[in-house]
Amino acid sequence: MQNRPVAILFIITVFITCSVKGQKQVNSPYSRFNLGSIVPSGSYRSLAMGGTGVAMRDNNSIYFVNPSSYSSIDTTSFLLDFGSDYSISVLSDGVKKYNSDDMNFGHLLIGFPLAKGLGFAAGLVPVSNGYYNIQEILKEGDTGYDPLAGKIMSTHKGDGSLTNFFIGSGFRLTKNFSIGANLKILFGELDRTNQFEFEDYANTFGQYNSEKLRIRGLNIDYGAQYTAKLKKDYFFTAGISFTAAKNYRSDLEKISERFASYTASAYSPDTLYYINNSSKDSTRLPSVIRLGVSFGKKDKFVAGIDYISSNWAEAKIHGSRASYLANSKSWLFGVEYIPDKFSNSSFLSRVEYRLGGHVSDNYLMLNGAQIKEYGASCGFGIRMRNSFSKATVYFDFTKKNGAISKGLHNENFYTVGVSLNLYDFWFMKKKFD
Repeated sequence: MQNRPVAILFIITVFITCSVKGQKQVNSPYSRFNLGSIVPSGSYRSLAMGGTGVAMRDNNSIYFVNPSSYSSIDTTSFLLDFGSDYSISVLSDGVKKYNSDDMNFGHLLIGFPLAKGLGFAAGLVPVSNGYYNIQEILKEGDTGYDPLAGKIMSTHKGDGSLTNFFIGSGFRLTKNFSIGANLKILFGELDRTNQFEFEDYANTFGQYNSEKLRIRGLNIDYGAQYTAKLKKDYFFTAGISFTAAKNYRSDLEKISERFASYTASAYSPDTLYYINNSSKDSTRLPSVIRLGVSFGKKDKFVAGIDYISSNWAEAKIHGSRASYLANSKSWLFGVEYIPDKFSNSSFLSRVEYRLGGHVSDNYLMLNGAQIKEYGASCGFGIRMRNSFSKATVYFDFTKKNGAISKGLHNENFYTVGVSLNLYDFWFMKKKFD
């Protein structure tokens, strides 16, 4: 296929453009704090299995949470994986409910071999989402109403996201042991606004506050895997990956203005204060350690479990309160089963069936209570006939539990994602012209 490189380059260019500009528009009030809502890491194959990936390795998948897995990429192959997802959120405070939904681009991953046992991968993956849209009207009879201030309408909006671009390599040191590293470039901006309007506009000014946080910097993921081949094509793999705590350059811009409903007013708008501060160390993201094990039979099934620990209590975020941060711990588990991977006669036999779950402590602490998360996922991979390329579909339900008794709320997220994992032979020498 002579135009194949051009087509792939076009897909990459379009997807990078959309990924940089695009972000989830699913409303989550918890995105008001810290870096927003953290996005789960992994390809859709991994997310269908609860997010497991530390001890996973496969010749036609990219498990970027552990770069040592790149050493398993075939010596003649080229991998391209890109996807998008659709999410619905349901917010509840125990009395009222609110729904929102959005469709968004997900990830872009590429991988290919540099030599036998030496693989390369690169990708663009989301880190966090800062979207929310909240409006409250405080009127007579409501808790907190002040007759001197009168009726107040407050609007709180958030926008923006953080993204990682990574390049990495994995090398097989021995028959069973591999190591690897990712160089990550973190970049993005989070925008937040708060507006207060009074019903008695003839005697009061409204107030508008805006905040922009820009973060950028480099960090490195380190990873290692040990795989033991057992009898009758069974195998066992143990993996570990680590990211050190790192200071990032950040810019914080704040502005507060008062305004009047009368456009001809001499005092509208009137700047109350303006702050623009740039720092090399006011944002420090925490260290992360990931441990995982997997067991399976080649081309038949694999089951895995991961443990992830992140010391968010030691982190700091430019302009945010340290009291909002709490250490995060996660358990991820999943399984994949393939009836007959190489069947050309039965479509259902070559489908890859996946199931998983996850339980974690969110990094957000509010009103003295840490947000809890748990969820379940499933999915399948549809392999094209006479090819290793496949379409991957995953479904995920995640619940964020806040302490309603302390003024928090619950969030239920329903997500479906679809990705294409293209596998091609790009490095084979032609025997005939």
